[in-house]
Amino acid sequence: MKKIIIYTDGACSGNPGKGGWGSVLLYNQTQKDLSGYAPHTTNNQMELTAVIEALKSLKEPCQIDLFTDSKYVKDGMEQWLENWKKNNWKTANKKPVKNQELWKILDENSAKHKITWYWVKGHTGNKWNEHVDALACKEIEKHK
Repeated sequence: MKKIIIYTDGACSGNPGKGGWGSVLLYNQTQKDLSGYAPHTTNNQMELTAVIEALKSLKEPCQIDLFTDSKYVKDGMEQWLENWKKNNWKTANKKPVKNQELWKILDENSAKHKITWYWVKGHTGNKWNEHVDALACKEIEKHK
């Protein structure tokens, strides 16, 4: 399996509001930037979309170190997802899981890979976190 490093970030101007997401895939000496925009979304939806789109871009199963500044995404994948699926997409409080469709897409797209999840504190000078944040923000700026 190829070993890939992925950094992702989502941003929103207003929450909900205009949103952007950014991802960077690093493999050997290759860097691939991805980004996109949504006219009416939330920060969490953009965080999820950044990861989904990065994983969708891979053409084969990979071993991935995935870095996100979203505890929502990391905790969702590592702690909550299995119980949500067992409980028919309900939270521990018996409420419907927010962003359920995105979580299902993320679950499907992550299943073929071996992913190790890492949380990185945002806006603290981490080169690649700052890079994907800039990609996400640039998408919002393009649509102002």
